Amino acid sequence: MAAVTLEILKKDSRSKARLGKLHTPHGIVETPVFMPVGTQATVKTMTPEELKQIGAKIILSNTYHLFLRPGYNLIARAGGLHKFMNWDGTILTDSGGFQVFSLGDLRQITEEGVEFRSHLDGSKQFLSPEKSMEVQMALGSDIVMAFDECTPYPADYEYTKQSAERTVRWARRCKEAMTSTDKQALFGIIQGGMFKDLRLQNAAAITELDFPGYAIGGLSVGEPKELMYEMLDYTVSAMPEDKPRYLMGVGSPDCLIEGVMRGVDMFDCVLPTRIARNGTAFTKYGKVVIRNANYAEDFTPLDPSCDCYTCKNYSRAYIRHLFKANEILGLRLMTIHNLHFLLNLMAEIRQAIKEERLPEFRREFFTYFGYEL
Repeated sequence: MAAVTLEILKKDSRSKARLGKLHTPHGIVETPVFMPVGTQATVKTMTPEELKQIGAKIILSNTYHLFLRPGYNLIARAGGLHKFMNWDGTILTDSGGFQVFSLGDLRQITEEGVEFRSHLDGSKQFLSPEKSMEVQMALGSDIVMAFDECTPYPADYEYTKQSAERTVRWARRCKEAMTSTDKQALFGIIQGGMFKDLRLQNAAAITELDFPGYAIGGLSVGEPKELMYEMLDYTVSAMPEDKPRYLMGVGSPDCLIEGVMRGVDMFDCVLPTRIARNGTAFTKYGKVVIRNANYAEDFTPLDPSCDCYTCKNYSRAYIRHLFKANEILGLRLMTIHNLHFLLNLMAEIRQAIKEERLPEFRREFFTYFGYEL
């Protein structure tokens, strides 16, 4: 029995959307789900209690960052990541692959792994499939991600092919190195860039390894959304029906809805917290850039239809004042709102699937939010 399993409760009759429950060692997570990102063992500006209050059941942390600071052995001595950060819900850890490959000239890829220089102090470091598994087992996350090579965009066919094939070899090594499958679930990652045949080949090779769940990597890396959706259609069609499907690094409201329509169960992204700290809020009626002068005397909530802590207690004028005065509370209030907005959006999506009205929900949301259908 895998440590993490997906129970599918309902399939939408007019799309590929699924309603389900993700059973994990630290609780049940309703799907489709958006997962807030806590890169360095913290969702920026939020306490674990606040995350629970807005409905979060699963969050992410990152192997690369925790490997460098404070070190995975220290976290293991603290009793694991859950205890270290005081979060008793489900945790997924990314393998560190995306961060390492984002270093550009600071890293060198070989078949064995990736040698790179730390962005903190320039020291030489090394991550391999085996090392990533060692780190993630020490962290004690519920869901462990395989160490993959995230293909950049754009990339030519031959490079993408070699990269995707290496990801398969590394996935096999990750599986062999993973010894805690009774407590942790290792998810494989499907690559293949923007090429249909490579996506399908990679999906076949990765799913053949029989992981308890699968992620779609290498999308939302700069390509047009239409191309992302096209690749998503091909990739999801080649993934098992009975296992979780996770689209990595996607978190804008439109992409969440479109991803769910295509059969994705899990999403994560730093977008809602990052734009919150820069002063931008998601609302039902589009984005609000709070620094704009027209909000100086606007005493309405960020989103009049929202029931989050921020919208129930504070005005746009006040939050704008906090940002202009560089007060930390402004960042916190915006982050609470943005994460609540996306978690609530996913709850509404789940309800729409349950009631067989997902296409209507999509149409209504896009009309309000200002996206073209």
